Amino acid sequence: MDRPNYITPAGFAAMRAEYQRLFETERPALVETISWAAGNGDRSENGDYIYGRKRLREIDRTLDRLSKKMAKAQVVDPARQVERGRVFFGATVTIVDEEDRARVVTLVGEDEADAGAGRISWHSPLARALRGAATGDLRRVLSPGGEREYEVVAIAYP
Repeated sequence: MDRPNYITPAGFAAMRAEYQRLFETERPALVETISWAAGNGDRSENGDYIYGRKRLREIDRTLDRLSKKMAKAQVVDPARQVERGRVFFGATVTIVDEEDRARVVTLVGEDEADAGAGRISWHSPLARALRGAATGDLRRVLSPGGEREYEVVAIAYP
């Protein structure tokens, strides 16, 4: 299943900043430490060398993963959304459940989702149920705790 990897401009900037930090700062410093440790003799019992090589592999894997994600990312600016009366990517939505508990969620890309901060993945069950909804619409969501119904009470875009 090859679905688009939407991301907000802020999410893409954060991903790029992480890539640059690893590539330009952390990796060169680690290579220097490994080189120094390698010059200290027996590498089999050299903790700096062994840990450094392990950490370098982790950084290289992370750099590879980030570069692939950035290459496939489709940056979508929610501020440019023309139809602001419906829920689309980047919308901040206020919903109310059956017990009148309000919740505010922002629909973002998978790589920038943080449920604790109210940013949910565009592909999550709740986000899929909210897509295209307008203020006043009722939406049902099947979750691990059972089916829940939410009313959309407000939609905002940056």
